[in-house]
Amino acid sequence: MISIRIRSGLKNGNPEAFREVFRLLYPRLKGYCKLFISEESIVEDIIQDTFLALWEKRRTIDPLKSIESLIFVMVRNCCLNYLKSRRLESGRVGIDDIQISELQYLYQLDLKGKEEKSMEEMLIKSFQREVEKLPPKMKTIFMKCKIEGRKQKEVAEELGISLKMVEKHISKAKEHIKAKLLKQYPLLVALVLMFME
Repeated sequence: MISIRIRSGLKNGNPEAFREVFRLLYPRLKGYCKLFISEESIVEDIIQDTFLALWEKRRTIDPLKSIESLIFVMVRNCCLNYLKSRRLESGRVGIDDIQISELQYLYQLDLKGKEEKSMEEMLIKSFQREVEKLPPKMKTIFMKCKIEGRKQKEVAEELGISLKMVEKHISKAKEHIKAKLLKQYPLLVALVLMFME
């Protein structure tokens, strides 16, 4: 958890405090973004835009409150806005297909939550635990395709297996993760899995 001293420094415009927040949160934010978006350059842009917005709004920060939840919500909003615009541009989904009421409910959970960790952080930890439990080959394929964002054909060639086998492993991994996490985070997992297709 980021200390009050660092949060106060950030609020007061201390560049060192800003760098420390970035250093502490960047790996988790990157992993979180990759639940939604596989393209590395887009993930980097979203994180950079989020930290720029955080710096611009630093004077509104309450040093007594968790900054992690705020930043994760900002990143989530950026991811969802990006995906929404991309899907609308491609004509694959209509505006009514994005379930705004569920998203608003999730935002309220973050704002009202008393947890030390944000909902996103807890989901990421649970997601990572379930990925770690996958059989080794399935885990490797899932990580390469869904976390690293590599093409299924490329992974099939690298591992010397058929494209169908890669697809089968990914499908089974998704089923496993969904079955385990839906019990604990029904709205969050439904949202994440919608963007894991």
